[in-house]
Amino acid sequence: MGLWDKLKGELVDIIEWTDDSRDTIVWRFPRYENEIKMGAKLVVRESQTAVFVNEGQVADVFTPGTYTLTTQNMPILSTIKGWKYGFESPWKAEVYFVNTRQFTDLKWGTQNPVIVRDPEFGAVRLRAFGAFSMRVADAKRLLTELVGTDPQFRTEEVREYLRQLVVSHLGSALATADVPMLDLAAKQQEIGNTLAGVLTDELAPSGLAIPKFIIENISVPPEVEAALDKRTSIGVVGNLDDYTRFQAANAMEDAANNSGGAGEAFGFGLGMAAAQKMTQPAPPPAPGPAPAGPPPLPSAEWFVGLNGQQQGPYEVSALAARGVTRDTLVWKNGMAGWVAAGQVPELASVFATVPPPLPPQA
Repeated sequence: MGLWDKLKGELVDIIEWTDDSRDTIVWRFPRYENEIKMGAKLVVRESQTAVFVNEGQVADVFTPGTYTLTTQNMPILSTIKGWKYGFESPWKAEVYFVNTRQFTDLKWGTQNPVIVRDPEFGAVRLRAFGAFSMRVADAKRLLTELVGTDPQFRTEEVREYLRQLVVSHLGSALATADVPMLDLAAKQQEIGNTLAGVLTDELAPSGLAIPKFIIENISVPPEVEAALDKRTSIGVVGNLDDYTRFQAANAMEDAANNSGGAGEAFGFGLGMAAAQKMTQPAPPPAPGPAPAGPPPLPSAEWFVGLNGQQQGPYEVSALAARGVTRDTLVWKNGMAGWVAAGQVPELASVFATVPPPLPPQA
């Protein structure tokens, strides 16, 4: 330091900070030999907090306003009394300005895919990226836990730490969300709000908070995207026969609009194919029931007694030819015994054409 800096260091300070860097979180007021004088004026603006460190300890935290600081450093006198320390005051006093606005330029992304279990597709690899905002929630904790004596603490010093913290919680957030992969887009904001709360709780001991967490996109590997595209195409096409006829009609229309001979021939060929497909004869009707077969053959079931002997069995139609008369004894299965044929109603037709016996001759 030059002579002018020493002389200027004996004056009472006006301590203030206007930030033009957009990425500085904490800035220490550059006081000569850290000897802030008694009665110094401290100006704290909106979106700022000032931490006053006196003789090595955090003495107070100041919110926006103007304050008068009390230290052991009296102008000139403290320097004279510090002759045994090389004319340097042993009573050090520092002011750290903490930026309390939101820092919104923080990005995050997964370098490696996160594997989750999907109820429809099984194990799926997911990648995601987005942004988040950060702000200081507790200036004293931030100073003691992360900043230390750093004269200018920037976002780049915590960016990678915050990104790793985000990715470490993303897998569990997606797995516990219980949302199918195809519905994740509709739940991105809800998952982001949940992650913001979880990260804020974990960063609380460091004095930081995550007020906003944004998931811009959740994607799957290219081969999975291709499979999903095919599945979507099949769903859009619907009935393949209808789709084929629709494509043929479009091809015929395009060929008709093409004035070249090749286009006309192509259109003619497609037209013939489509016409043939649409004019194919309907298949023959299913055959009806088969016609009924001939009636069953007559059964021979009658036994007759002729000339004192049992004969048969005969069919009903053959009894008259065998010489059966009304007095002839007949029998068939189911009858209790032999009966005269004339007494069986079932055989009445046999005797309709048989003349009665001749009367006795004189």
